[in-house]
Amino acid sequence: MATRNELERWDRDHLWHPFTPAGAAAPLVIARGDGVYLYDLDGNAYIDATASMWCNVHGHRVPELDDAIRDQLDRVAHSTLLGLSNVPAIELARRLVEVTPVELTRVFYSDDGATAVEIALKMAFQYWSYSRPTKTKFLALHGAYHGDTLGDVSVGDIGRFHSLFAPLLFETYRAPSPYCYRCPLGLERRSCATDCVGELERLVATHADGLAAVVIEPAVQGAAGMITQPPGYLRRVREVTQKHDVLLILDEVAVGFGRTGAMFACEHEHVSPDFLCLAKGLTGGYLPLAATLTTEAVFAAFVGKTFFHGHTYTGNPLGCAVSLASLDLLQRRVMPELPAKIARLNVHLDRLAELGNVGEVRRMGLLAGVELVRDRAIKEPFPAEWVVGRRVCDEARRRGVLLRPLRDTIVVMPPLAIDAASLDRIGEVLFDSIAAVMKELGA
Repeated sequence: MATRNELERWDRDHLWHPFTPAGAAAPLVIARGDGVYLYDLDGNAYIDATASMWCNVHGHRVPELDDAIRDQLDRVAHSTLLGLSNVPAIELARRLVEVTPVELTRVFYSDDGATAVEIALKMAFQYWSYSRPTKTKFLALHGAYHGDTLGDVSVGDIGRFHSLFAPLLFETYRAPSPYCYRCPLGLERRSCATDCVGELERLVATHADGLAAVVIEPAVQGAAGMITQPPGYLRRVREVTQKHDVLLILDEVAVGFGRTGAMFACEHEHVSPDFLCLAKGLTGGYLPLAATLTTEAVFAAFVGKTFFHGHTYTGNPLGCAVSLASLDLLQRRVMPELPAKIARLNVHLDRLAELGNVGEVRRMGLLAGVELVRDRAIKEPFPAEWVVGRRVCDEARRRGVLLRPLRDTIVVMPPLAIDAASLDRIGEVLFDSIAAVMKELGA
């Protein structure tokens, strides 16, 4: 193995890190993982409190998942799904159909969340091309993030990520996000959700003749700042799309597989979409694999026709094999233990109210977004150049917990299999890190 100095130099000289300013300071180099911990080159341990970018479910070096991959390696590592099939891909498709809403019967594999959503957009467009070719537009929410391919960026709406690429994108209708802490319509919290979904309904009704689909993240808008949707919001969106004959694409890349307390976020309101996009937790965070599920009605429109989309590693046997093992663990071990862990995390999140610079704590299941403000009484944000969120995460890292900010919202999203002691440690470090940074700033 290369020396630490060599690794850090090669990283600086050759690696281009995502969502990181070019030439930024050298990152923490991870050498290994075990359970909910990651270890750097010096052997220092850190709790993986963002689940390795929201995807790790069971922790690292999980025997059942490791064994599933080793067993599949003894059979075949990869073969194409173009004109062929393979046993794990077939078995996983069947399992996904069994655990998702009943109307979803067809599975199209890809590599990651961005491609899962991109496929749904293209499928929806092609579906309507056979019967109502005027339906070519999409509607998404303000603050949306669905990935970084061009279709996803077109339906996305995070300026610092997307605005540069505007000349490459297609037009998207935009409905207000129910970000009721900072209501986009300037309303009080009690009327924000009602009026936001009302505006979405108005837009859908106005543009229904040309609207192919509504695409949203159900329950929680992740990259927007962990914006939790009010109860009944998703159910109303489903009713609106059905009323106006518009398809519904649900992006559960971040919130699927137990993250919100249910296997899938749409289950909380008994919603079955036309497309369900899955990735991240699909393999337990082990390998890149995604799935776009759709209905028999959508599939029927393609019979005798070809959907011209595919990926080299579509239906990769290793990814499918570990996904089957992950689903077994989820259903047998993780889901039954989740309610107690959610309650325990909530105790720590409630305590954050003692800190005067915590504006709002948004939470659902085993995820949370802690929005920090300069003045809680008037919800005044910190100046962007203070990088307060980044400072808090740096302080937490010094205390052995890895967190990541969305500007000044601190995301807490540990592996679902986290033990009680590690969950308590995250809560303690989060509280102490916020307090320490605010003291340093004199806030």
